[in-house]
Amino acid sequence: MKKQIIVATVSATALLAAAPVLAQPQGTIGQYSDVVVEGSILEPEPITVSDDAELADLIKVPEGFTVEVAGREFGNIRILATHGDHLYATRRTESDVIRFDDEDGDGKYEGYTVVAGRPGMHGIAIHEDTVYLATVNQVFTAPINEDGSFGELEMIIDDLPDGGQHPNRTLAIGPDGMLYISAGSTCNACAETNPESATMLRAKPDGTSRTIFATGLRNTIGFGWEPETGVLYGADHGIDWLGDNEQQEEINRIEQGKQYGWPYVYDFSRLNPQDNPPEGITLEQWAERSEEPVLGYTAHSAPMQMAFYTGTAFPEEYRGDAFVAMRGSWNRRPPSGYEIARVDFTDGEPTTWDHFAEGLLIENEEGGYGFLGRLTGVTQAPNGDLLFGDDFNGILYRISYEGGEQADTAEAPMPPDVTVKPAESDIAINIVEAEGAVDVSSPSFGAGEMIPLKHAAEGDNASPALEWGTPPEGTQSFVVMVDDPDAAEPKPFVHWVLFDIPGDATGIDEGLGTDPVLQKPEMAKQGVNSRGQIGYMGPRPPLGDPAHNYHFQVFALDIAELPVEPGAKREDVLAAMEGHVLAEGEIIGTYERPGSEKPLN
Repeated sequence: MKKQIIVATVSATALLAAAPVLAQPQGTIGQYSDVVVEGSILEPEPITVSDDAELADLIKVPEGFTVEVAGREFGNIRILATHGDHLYATRRTESDVIRFDDEDGDGKYEGYTVVAGRPGMHGIAIHEDTVYLATVNQVFTAPINEDGSFGELEMIIDDLPDGGQHPNRTLAIGPDGMLYISAGSTCNACAETNPESATMLRAKPDGTSRTIFATGLRNTIGFGWEPETGVLYGADHGIDWLGDNEQQEEINRIEQGKQYGWPYVYDFSRLNPQDNPPEGITLEQWAERSEEPVLGYTAHSAPMQMAFYTGTAFPEEYRGDAFVAMRGSWNRRPPSGYEIARVDFTDGEPTTWDHFAEGLLIENEEGGYGFLGRLTGVTQAPNGDLLFGDDFNGILYRISYEGGEQADTAEAPMPPDVTVKPAESDIAINIVEAEGAVDVSSPSFGAGEMIPLKHAAEGDNASPALEWGTPPEGTQSFVVMVDDPDAAEPKPFVHWVLFDIPGDATGIDEGLGTDPVLQKPEMAKQGVNSRGQIGYMGPRPPLGDPAHNYHFQVFALDIAELPVEPGAKREDVLAAMEGHVLAEGEIIGTYERPGSEKPLN
């Protein structure tokens, strides 16, 4: 038995001695000056039960339900998926995908067949007759043959962010026909350098046009769309080392363009004392900008795959609910997880998150703990039963209901599409009314000339320097916007929103940072671009497109500070500018992709 208590004390004196003032938590003064954090390491010992009936009997489910072992010796089975009568699992350790073999059709799996293999294989999703597979950095597709084998794998994405602490990508096709990819954080709690880390990403099914759908999600392995409303929900892993009962695991309603707190805010607007938001933003402000979870669960339970139930084999009250595989804690006293949990949805809204299949965690008479399995995958079988897998022992389980209708539910209808589709609009300079003119130029390119590679997304992604000379009389601040009206969607594609530039500025330097609030220009703020990140995104038209035109627009305002927050959307900044624009100007540069795609930094 491995047991250890770790206690850490952080005092104001130690913090001040060890770090500069800028590194201190930017919340209410004194609120985080003396913090004591207690955490545990407690890893239960594995328990082996060789008899299937005895093992199944140890797992407790509600009255009327039955558990049975559906097969053994499957290795490190992780994420489960079905297609017709075929059941698949990814295996991270073995770096492959297997199809379970049920030769006699009795619901028990005698063996398996490897159908694909790539290093780091983890996520699997099936849409119609196509499978999507995710490794740490890559996404593949393949056709599914009639016998359940896969055709040749085709890589459609090769530059997902590096994994770090959370490399286990999962993916799904949404009701909008788009590909959603969960990219966990590289760390427990930190300021990520790649804006795609700790996010939900969205791309076209061919892997192109990838954007950030939502941010601040530490590690949302399990996610899916509620069948009645079409709303996306995900189960997120909480931050470690905040205590045995902190942070709760979360169910989030994941909406386009929203932020979910990590790493600076957790639970229901609780402030993380060990990490600081970007300079110029307080913890309280970050909390105000973040969405709270809809439900919480016991800390460190480790939610994995999540499956919405759409079958008819379970009682009516279970239909539309979500089942979540909880892999179990290693850092809590007493341990948590090691179970299948149920999220009860009523009228399309989540109401409770509670135990469903328990008993895999066992406490002995001496106060020690053991486990029968660590659960990762859960899915609905074609006949409406629930299947779940133990990635530690390689055991597959089945939960059925006595008297349930064994109807074929594999082809459940897609829920409605409720994603936000941006309305087409004109470039900013054609929307804003101004009498004066600003003479805009750039030392990097002339009007109508090609923008150098260093300013492109596949180059250095460095924002170009802009110059506009003496400010018009009465100028209190400037706004810079960069729009691409030649993009197919959204139109225009917004590459940069920079506002509250001091009114005495005569230009901006090359290569500005990506923080929401900049130190140069002092206290200038940045909004979100169409990729879903804050700061500048260089030109990146689709391969094969003719050169796009990029409008670098500058606006002189008679107001020193716009009433919008850092990270604001373009339309909100434009609305705040109304009636305050003294003068405007632009320089247009062009850009055409020079060759094959390169990874984004």
